[in-house]
Formats: sequence, structure tokens, C-alpha cells
Amino acid sequence: MKKLLLLMLVAVFMVTTTACGEEQVVLNVYNWGDYIDESILKDFEAEYGIKVNYEMFASNEDMYVKIKQGGTKYDVAFPSDYMIEKMVNEDMLVSFDAASLENYKHIGEKFKGLSYDINNEYSVPYLWGTVGLVYNRELVDEADMMSWDALFDEKYNGQILMYDSQRDSLAVAFKKLGYSLNSTDPKELEEAKQLLIDQKPLVLAYVTDNIKDLMLSEEAAIGVDYSGDAFQILLEGGTEKFGYSVPKEGSNMWFDAMVIPKGSEHVEAAKLFIDYMSRPEVALKNVEYVQYSTPNVSILGDLSEELKSIPYAYPSEEELDHCEVFVDPGAFVEEYNEAWVEIKAN
Repeated sequence: MKKLLLLMLVAVFMVTTTACGEEQVVLNVYNWGDYIDESILKDFEAEYGIKVNYEMFASNEDMYVKIKQGGTKYDVAFPSDYMIEKMVNEDMLVSFDAASLENYKHIGEKFKGLSYDINNEYSVPYLWGTVGLVYNRELVDEADMMSWDALFDEKYNGQILMYDSQRDSLAVAFKKLGYSLNSTDPKELEEAKQLLIDQKPLVLAYVTDNIKDLMLSEEAAIGVDYSGDAFQILLEGGTEKFGYSVPKEGSNMWFDAMVIPKGSEHVEAAKLFIDYMSRPEVALKNVEYVQYSTPNVSILGDLSEELKSIPYAYPSEEELDHCEVFVDPGAFVEEYNEAWVEIKAN
């Protein structure tokens, strides 16, 4: 009750100061593209009298650079696991007690105390999922879709989409070669780099958000994709036509979370926003829009039958056994950067 009262007082203060003619609080929120039901932002503004300035980024690396440079003072950002670890190590995030937020109790225990934030003091889970293969059943041999080998098969020449992300593309190569997707072995990285260079003649394009349009228009047969984006393709195109798999060699199980970057001028309002996003009715509205997997266990029973029926939306522990979570490679990231530049230049 004390937690709820504190949050209510913060909200009342925000509204009161605005009503008295003082400058309205503007919360700068930085998130991935097409990764929130933006009507929720309007609902938040109406409820608390706090203006939301919403911006989007295309990759963790883009987000990191912009926040590191300090051009804009973001109040809430949505990085992934390994990037949260990196930002914590570089003292870029505000520490706060996640458990003090009223709606933190709705987050499942298996999503708390993870390696990137072991004490739950820098982040609150937002969404999670896997990286795998989205494919058109009419254009591929489905048996091939159980392995990353499909992305290197000549018979799919010109029909392959790779994800335009350093970590995600290298992860595919590492797992195909039987290595950890967090490898910091120079020889293994060299092998992965060469494998992706050799693959490039088969690749139609390196993509991000445009993978959905290319798959639905049948310009491509197979692509590396995040589970939630893949589910949107399955829902729009039909599960009879499109499928999604997590290859047998293993893949990335990822977590995106809400954090408060240092330099935020509205830390209390940022915590209010994070707590709001964890409110069950808000989280449900949001996940029905973005169609990614939610860590908010209080709403699992309320998900639409359509979402519940999608394969791999909520995989079992057994199915996730062969997956890994990205970790911060530390200084070795420079080796990744150099390899990626070479891959894209060839």
C-alpha cells in the first residue's frame, strides 16, 4: 500500500505542477521500432499529465552510441540483456529497487535475477523471445528449416534474408559451426566471419523491420527473425503458409527490459512509466499489439487464443535448453566490429 501511495503522490505532484502553470514534465522514451502500442503512450499522458516524447532505434548498438554521446537525455530506454550488462559496467544506468514498484509482482520469477541484472536493481523485464527461422512453407523443404544450414544452401540462392545486426548474424554462424554465440576466440570469430562472407552471394538482403513485407510478398523464402516479428508474419499470412523454427544447433534467447539512463531529469516519472507498462491491463493491451512473448505472468491466461496457439511463443524449458543468452563481450566487441565491417564490405 505504501508503494502504491508513493506512486500516486508522484502522479498527483506531476499533474498539480502542470495545472498551476509550471512547465509540463516531458518524458523522453527510447524504444525499438514498432515495439509498443502507441495508444498506450496517450493513455499514460492522459492519466498522469506527463508528456511522452517517443523515439525509436534500430539496434542495441545504435541506442548505446546515442545515449553514450549524451545528445539527448533519455528517461526510459529498452535495451537487450547483453547491452544492459554493458551499460551497467560503464555506469550508464540509474540504480533503483525494481521490487518497490507496485506492478513488479506480476513479472514471473524466472525473468528476475538474470545474469545481466542479478540483483534486479537496473531493469524491469519488458518482452522476451528467441531468434530463429521464419519461412514460407510453399517455397522451402520444411525438413531443412530445422537447421541453420538452410541459410547456406545453394537451392535457396537469392531467397535468403539475414538480419542486419552484428550479434545476430555472427550468432547464426557461430551456432552453425558448433560454437557458443558468445565466443571470444579469435579463431572461431575468423571462421564465422568467413562463413558469412562466403554466404553473401546467396543472400537477397540484410534486413530489419522490412523482413515482414518481403516475406509476405513472397520476395524471400526464408529469413532470420526475432520470434515476435515472425509471429506477426504467421498471423497475417496464415500458419498454413508460414512457419517458424528454432534450429537444432541452438539460438539466442533474448530479454528486453526497461531501464533509466543516467542523465535522466525525471527519474521518478520514469519509474512511474515503467510501473505503468507492467500494469496487467496495459501489458495485455501492449502484447496483443506487438505479439511478442510477455514476462508478465498475470496476463498469460488472458491472451487471445490466436497468440496462445503460435508455436514457440511460449516454448518449454526443454525446447530452450539449447538456447543461449547474449553476454557483453567486453573489449572483444572491437573484434566483432571489425569482422562485421569486413562482412558487410565484401
